[in-house]
Amino acid sequence: MAIVDQKPEPPVLIAVPNTIDSGGIDIYHLPSENRAAVINSDRDITTGMVMSLNIQAETTRVQVIAGYESGHTMVFVQNDPGAEFQKLYSAQPHTQPILSVAIFPLGDFYATSAADAIVAKHPLPAAKSIWKTELKPLKVNQTKHSGQQGLQIRSDGKIFATAGWDGRIRVYSGKTLRELAVLKWHRSGCYATAFAEIIEPFVDCQPEEVTIKEEAIEEDKSVIQRSSAVSTVQKRRDQKAQSTHWLAAASKDGKISIWDIF
Repeated sequence: MAIVDQKPEPPVLIAVPNTIDSGGIDIYHLPSENRAAVINSDRDITTGMVMSLNIQAETTRVQVIAGYESGHTMVFVQNDPGAEFQKLYSAQPHTQPILSVAIFPLGDFYATSAADAIVAKHPLPAAKSIWKTELKPLKVNQTKHSGQQGLQIRSDGKIFATAGWDGRIRVYSGKTLRELAVLKWHRSGCYATAFAEIIEPFVDCQPEEVTIKEEAIEEDKSVIQRSSAVSTVQKRRDQKAQSTHWLAAASKDGKISIWDIF
C-alpha cells in the first residue's frame, strides 16, 4: 500500500471593497471564506469609493494597494497575521477616479491609470523604508487620452498596456512611462488587457535521431524520417508561439484582439 503525501495548497487572500463602508476594504481568506482583515476608510482624507485594488503577500507580510474615486492611491501593510494594517503611502496624482492599479514584477513599484488622462508610477515602500519614502509619485505622464483602464504590466517589467475608452490599446515604457505604441482595431471602448509571460527563447532543436534496426526495409526508414521531420517542424512552431510576446485586449464590441508586441 502506498500513500501519496499531498501538501495542502497555500491559502489565497482576496481584497474587495467593503459593502457598508464605501471607502473601506475587506480581505477574505480562501478556501475558508472567512474575513481575515478589515481596512477602514481614511478619517483624514475624503477618498470616496474604492475603485481598484491589488494585493501582494510575502510570507506573513501583506500589502494592499488601493485606488479611490477621488484620485487618491494608498498602500497599506500588515506585517503579522492578525495585526492592523498600517498606511505607508498616500498620494493623489489623478483628478478623476482611479480605474486600475498594477504591481511591477519585482514588487518595488506600482502603476495607476484613471478616468483622467494620467498614468503614474509609484514607490511600493517596505516598512523599514517608510520614513525615507517621499509621499509623491515617482513619475506622472499626462497622456492626453482620458479613460484608460485594465492596466497590466508584462512579466519582465519593461512595458505595460492600458485599455482605452476610445477603443485604443496603448503600450508604455515601464521605466519612463513614455508611450511606445497605439494599437487600433476595436470599434468600441476597450476594458481589459493581458500579457503572455515572457519565456526565454529555446535552443533551436535538431531532428531527433532515430535508431533503426539493420534489417528494417527502406520503406520503413522513409516513414520514420518523415515522421521525425514533421515532429521537428511542429516543435519549432510550438516554441515560436510560446516565445512570442503576446498582448491580448478585450472590448465592449465582444471581441478579443491578440497582438505580437516587441
